[in-house]
Amino acid sequence: MAIHFEDFVLDPERRELRRADTLVALEPQVFDLLLYLVRNRERVVTRDNLLDAIWNGRVVSESTLTSRINAARRSVSDSGEEQRLIRTVARKGVRFVGEVTELSSAGPSSASGKPSDATSAGLPLPDRPAIAVLPFTNMSGEAEQDYFSDGISEDIITALSKLRWFFVIARNSSFIYKGHTVHLRQVADELGVRYVVEGSVRKEGDRVRITAQLNDVATGSHLWAERYDRELADVFAVQDEITEAIVAAIEPQLYAAENFRAQRKPPDSMDGPGIC
Repeated sequence: MAIHFEDFVLDPERRELRRADTLVALEPQVFDLLLYLVRNRERVVTRDNLLDAIWNGRVVSESTLTSRINAARRSVSDSGEEQRLIRTVARKGVRFVGEVTELSSAGPSSASGKPSDATSAGLPLPDRPAIAVLPFTNMSGEAEQDYFSDGISEDIITALSKLRWFFVIARNSSFIYKGHTVHLRQVADELGVRYVVEGSVRKEGDRVRITAQLNDVATGSHLWAERYDRELADVFAVQDEITEAIVAAIEPQLYAAENFRAQRKPPDSMDGPGIC
């Protein structure tokens, strides 16, 4: 049953949010959070409610939770200042306050705001893989070199986002791990991804060494890894060259991994590709 509010349609079965005829790109956890808020619009949803529903009770940082709520707001053209659809209730939680109509094959069914029986049903998994690019580690010992390592990560995120057959986690979400040592399994669980790109940048004199690797968190394996050594004559030229090389290497590896995973699925399975 699709859910209509303003000029948006939220479709739980297809896991799609559309504005008019335009598909709005959403990260898996952000979609789940928005859907949960809409389905529970009759009450204020607490932080614990969201942890139970979206993260299965796992404890996540306040910044992670805030970033998902902000992303949900942006997806429906709302903001923390306007709070037109997603309203913060001080010291209580958040609540979806938009006027909602639930749509079925028979047409609009209810605008009363009561959640449908489908609330208790399991959510189908997204039909596209998701990938997070962690901030590359600056190993130079020079704080001023952070701009270069961060720039590499941001450029890779931007370039991968142009490839429409998989989700790419936004910078604001993946960069919450900057400066922290975390297990990739934690990253996968908190961001709802199967693949993680990580790397490092080391500068010595006029040379820079950049390493990058693509990890399949579901299997715990490295799908691809490479090292690049360059003269640092033109910072932006080096960033562009390395970004292009990394993205060109990552896409076929992702495609091959997804094909291999699809071939291993039982033939009678009706589920789409899952996200860890």
